[in-house]
Amino acid sequence: MPSPDPARRNENARRAVLDATLDLLQEVPYPRITIEGIASRAGVGKQTIYRWWASKAAVLFDAFLLLSARDGSDTPQLPDTGDLQADLTLVLRATVVELNDPRLSDPMRALATELAQDESLAEAYHRQLDAPLREAKRQRLREAQEAGQLADDLDLDVAIDIIWGPILNRWLQRSGPLSDEYVDALLRTALRGMRP
Repeated sequence: MPSPDPARRNENARRAVLDATLDLLQEVPYPRITIEGIASRAGVGKQTIYRWWASKAAVLFDAFLLLSARDGSDTPQLPDTGDLQADLTLVLRATVVELNDPRLSDPMRALATELAQDESLAEAYHRQLDAPLREAKRQRLREAQEAGQLADDLDLDVAIDIIWGPILNRWLQRSGPLSDEYVDALLRTALRGMRP
């Protein structure tokens, strides 16, 4: 009989912890989640969690990475049909669906709270999640610029902030509804100022 593979057992325990964290976020507000509660739900000892993660926020971040990996997107890429406004409408409407989904919005809100307070966690988030996605956005806008759909002197990083920022701001501050109508109005307004 072959001996058990410790690496496999560790990966199973790690996944159990991350899945337990995501499950608990559907049942309990993030501030009330504890390492003990995660350990109990995952069927592991508290010391196992502390061996792999420095804090509850670090567990949440890895759980969020797992959630992101489940959608199958290794290298993010925005659609390019040749119609920038249609492509951005598709992407932003999908973003709104995610932000409005309580199964995703609760973990994302918890992560946003932790990022605002933990500089090293914010750096890891930007390096592992935000930077690749931002590069995909920049690439799509660059292609539109090369096709003459956006002004030659447009600062693409500022354009990204102008297009995506209002949606995230409205969601984070709960300052108004996120809807297809809002996306359409946002894109009409933003792109009007970015065209040649």
